[in-house]
Amino acid sequence: MNNGPLLVEHVDGVDRVTLNRPDSLNALDTQMVDALNVYFAGLARNHDTRVVVLKGAGRAFCAGLDLKEAMSRRPADAPPASVAESLDHQRHIADIVLLMRRCPQPIIALVQGAASGGGFALALAADIRIAAKSARMNCAFIRLGLGGCDIGTSYFLPRLVGVSVASELILTGRFIGAERALAVGLVSELVEDGELEAAAQPYVEAMLAASPLGLRLSKECLNMSVDAGSIEAVIAMEDRNQVLTSRSEDFKEGIRAFLEKRKPVYRNA
Repeated sequence: MNNGPLLVEHVDGVDRVTLNRPDSLNALDTQMVDALNVYFAGLARNHDTRVVVLKGAGRAFCAGLDLKEAMSRRPADAPPASVAESLDHQRHIADIVLLMRRCPQPIIALVQGAASGGGFALALAADIRIAAKSARMNCAFIRLGLGGCDIGTSYFLPRLVGVSVASELILTGRFIGAERALAVGLVSELVEDGELEAAAQPYVEAMLAASPLGLRLSKECLNMSVDAGSIEAVIAMEDRNQVLTSRSEDFKEGIRAFLEKRKPVYRNA
């Protein structure tokens, strides 16, 4: 994709995905929601893309749902949407974060400026978040007369920052700035504005240095382990992954490269 609401640049195993509505602070309109669903759904069987870097064009990551567009879709004198119609629309947006978690590629979110509501949800659904000093994030939903839990935020936040901080953010809708986000473990790193791409590169390079199968199975195992009912279930998943990867040619190459003190050349075999 090289135009429209979502830009995707693929180079050497990395997709750099840009939310591309800078004049609207990359707010989620119908076209962007559709594009995000199509893109992340297409990653499931994509072995060419090994890492995804997600960012916003301009001065914001994503300001959340485009409320102006949402209100304009139905005339003021029109009857309200049916429950079924509303639920279908809600699920179409929420599908994005489900697809982000299910896709085997690690996702690095680069957050600058506003990441509100649905934009905050996108950042939370990534595997790693790097924030610029300008980043301001919030669960905006409760400020609009809605429930504070939406698009997976009540799942991700307590797991990332604990129940107390998650409750504060969800129940008040207040913003959390970049420095506090780093302090509570919401983001992995804090950098100057304009340095997000450079900050992401060591993460990308480290992931590309892993075997393709090992990287994919590691994300899957982490996702499963967060919700596992016991350590036995976690170890069973880990054992399965280690047996699978140890049968690959890439494992043999990894051992050879380690012994020969060189960088491995993996072929996803």
